[in-house]
Amino acid sequence: MKFVEELDLKGRTVFLRVDFNVPQDEKGAVRDDTRIRASLATINFILERGGRLILASHLGRPKGKANPKYSLAPATYRLAEIIPNRVVQAPDVIGPQVESLKGGLGNGEVLALENVRFYPGEEANDPGFAAELARGVDIYVNDAFGSCHRAHASVDALARLVKVKAAGYLLKREVDYLSRAVRNPDKPYVAILGGAKVEDKIPVMENLIHKADEILVGGAMAYTFFKAQGYDVGKSLVEEDKKAIALAILEKARIANVKLRLPVDHVVATAIEAGAVTQIVNGFPFPSGQIGVDIGPETISLYAEAIGRAKTIVWNGPMGVFEIDAFAAGTMKIAQAVASSKAVSIVGGGDSVAAVHKAGVADRISHISTGGGASLEYLAYETLPGIEALE
Repeated sequence: MKFVEELDLKGRTVFLRVDFNVPQDEKGAVRDDTRIRASLATINFILERGGRLILASHLGRPKGKANPKYSLAPATYRLAEIIPNRVVQAPDVIGPQVESLKGGLGNGEVLALENVRFYPGEEANDPGFAAELARGVDIYVNDAFGSCHRAHASVDALARLVKVKAAGYLLKREVDYLSRAVRNPDKPYVAILGGAKVEDKIPVMENLIHKADEILVGGAMAYTFFKAQGYDVGKSLVEEDKKAIALAILEKARIANVKLRLPVDHVVATAIEAGAVTQIVNGFPFPSGQIGVDIGPETISLYAEAIGRAKTIVWNGPMGVFEIDAFAAGTMKIAQAVASSKAVSIVGGGDSVAAVHKAGVADRISHISTGGGASLEYLAYETLPGIEALE
């Protein structure tokens, strides 16, 4: 896979796939420009080297139809406020008007296309739609790691059509860190997996069983593992149809001699809402009507000890319902333990990223991934469609 720094960009028309799927307020203005700023290094490099830049991204789920609610214009306006270069918002994604604007681009200028998901050919990975996107394009660069797990036209088919292609700074950084975690991790290697559903983590867990030394499980997904073993977890969230898979994962971990740890104590509540009365329980059955909402203090201590021994840490998924302060202690303490570790630490997934920011330790994490779904799939399969297309 080539890197953008290896290319001759002056006077060339560069199609750059970015992830400008940014949150917006009720008036449509950009509420958080983190994703825009994440690709600034690549954008600025191309422009400083005299490239003629075409920017493309998706935003939301417009289901293949033009919808002003999902216009990328607010993101384009925000970009224009940040960089000194001329930035033009295209009225469409393809078509005569867009081709005319492409042809009028000067060196160091930017043309931002509309939302690529306004066309059904994007999510269908349609070669015909990709060919339209490729018109007049000399170079393709992907800097949208958060979209690389989608075999969509602007990520996959287009990259295969353009002969000269490369990864941007953001994509390269993501792959450098994640490939290290799955291919050559320093040991001991500790994986922390949480969140609501076992289903979301099955491929990752099955891959990590052959790589990690310890897997620390938290969040509601832990209760599917407990229920599968016959424990009474009260009204805690359980995926009944995943109990057999949970048992199989436990057995695979045993055979591989990997320590797959489940919580030894729990914070429970009668309802998942602020102000609910909580208590700590050390075993099963849970008190009648209670719901597991966080890991308990003994589990926090055990998990923190494992994290402290680690040289590589991957974390995806919170330990409880951390959005509610009364249920946040486990996730916050784990965030602090990861930040205090001397290990290479990789945090991915929207909730985990939000947790390290809430704990005030984001600046002490080695790498915070910009793509939750993409990072999970990379950890599971060690490649992604968008990366394969560049290779």
